[in-house]
Amino acid sequence: MRLTRPMLAPAALAAVLALTGCGADGDGTDAVPATATGSLEHLAAEAECTPDMQTDADTIRQALCGKGDGKYVLATFATDRGQREWIDTAKDYGGYYLVGRKWVAVGHEDVVTALRDRLGGTLEQGARHGGGTHPAGHGGHAS
Repeated sequence: MRLTRPMLAPAALAAVLALTGCGADGDGTDAVPATATGSLEHLAAEAECTPDMQTDADTIRQALCGKGDGKYVLATFATDRGQREWIDTAKDYGGYYLVGRKWVAVGHEDVVTALRDRLGGTLEQGARHGGGTHPAGHGGHAS
């Protein structure tokens, strides 16, 4: 089944909302390894994750990794532009993003910060949620 961008956006954003929450800023000053590259399976192996594939399309491959509070989404993209468009849309909903070339990991701040020790990459933060108000459909922190 080939999924189109309009079909992928709601699914990707739902995953981001389910796995991210509001939190404090981290300093991220530790030494960071070179940014990993490769297929979703290769990145998952580097992150010591057994990926649970959610989307396997031409433009994006997306899997769930981890358990409990350590869950995160790992996604790879066919193009840099597709990746940036996905991130820019998802960041409107908050959350924390570990970004590499044609891949992103999305989860709680502590989870993506720990992943950075294995995968390298750049930490990005989505829009901050203020005053306890969350965007429509955001159920708060993942359990």
